[in-house]
Amino acid sequence: MTDPISRDGLAPRFWENKPLSKLSKPEWEALCDGCGKCCLNKLEDEDTGEVALTRVACRLFDDSDCRCTQYPIRHQFVPECIVLTPKNISEHAYWLPRTCAYYLLWAGQPLYDWHPLISGDSATVHEAGVSMQDRTVPEFEVGEDDWEDHIIEEPT
Repeated sequence: MTDPISRDGLAPRFWENKPLSKLSKPEWEALCDGCGKCCLNKLEDEDTGEVALTRVACRLFDDSDCRCTQYPIRHQFVPECIVLTPKNISEHAYWLPRTCAYYLLWAGQPLYDWHPLISGDSATVHEAGVSMQDRTVPEFEVGEDDWEDHIIEEPT
């Protein structure tokens, strides 16, 4: 499978030398590890604010390659899909997976060795067992009242 995210021509380890606010659009996009967890439906506890990931995926998610099938025009189909940017990451970081590069860098932590920017291979996120490849159910197959039956644990 070819990586749809271009990582060519970027400065080596650019994320260690630039704050998120100074990243170019290609650098920002290259931070995506391709795990697919941002496309999962989440449950938020109203009392505690705790967010749980479910394996119930957005209707546009293809879990064989862990990508949105309509990424450039996803808002035409899913208006509530969040466009994460350096400007809004602080308000959205609470629901990001703890393995997500955007979350890690926002929190001042390093990327994992399996991240494609470190490994040089987009398959390493799947090989590490961190991605949702072949592990989701489409949201149209599961009623919202049953999402909590599909909560998944994040790797630590």
